[in-house]
Amino acid sequence: MRVHQNTSAGLIIDIQERLFPHINQNELLEQNTIKLIEGLKILNIPILITEQYTKGLGTTISNIKNSLGNEYNPVEKSEFSCYDCKPFVEVLEIIGKKNIIIAGIESHVCVLQTSLDLMQNGFIPIIIEDCISSRNPNDKKWAIDRIQRTGGVISTYESILFELCRVSGTSQFKQISKLVK
Repeated sequence: MRVHQNTSAGLIIDIQERLFPHINQNELLEQNTIKLIEGLKILNIPILITEQYTKGLGTTISNIKNSLGNEYNPVEKSEFSCYDCKPFVEVLEIIGKKNIIIAGIESHVCVLQTSLDLMQNGFIPIIIEDCISSRNPNDKKWAIDRIQRTGGVISTYESILFELCRVSGTSQFKQISKLVK
């Protein structure tokens, strides 16, 4: 199954101020997610953002907000699965993409539950392994295992960006090549 630019959207789940410092390898997660976001923007792929209970967890961390720029328009939720949040589903339906490229935290809670619900509702979650994490690395490991066993796709930010490019020599390819170096 190839992932195509015209059928894909990005989803950044809950990379928020008060949770982020407790996440395993958070600095690497931040760097990789920014590269993913910048690559998706180069490819003109829409990006959705969620924030879980902002009163308690704060908003999206500033470097992610800055990389999103005009794309930063978060949907606030209290549900663990983004798909259980009616405003999120409404935005997802408006965008009309079936491949959902997912980055965020925590792997074993919101990322896992969102992925399972997306699959159940006809979407294909593409989990970007180097752009998700949890407080405990073991939780991430088992979340990825479960998502993969139930039909989700696992990739990395570099792999998915080049798959979406499809060919070399274009201006988008050149921009993405610089981005991942």
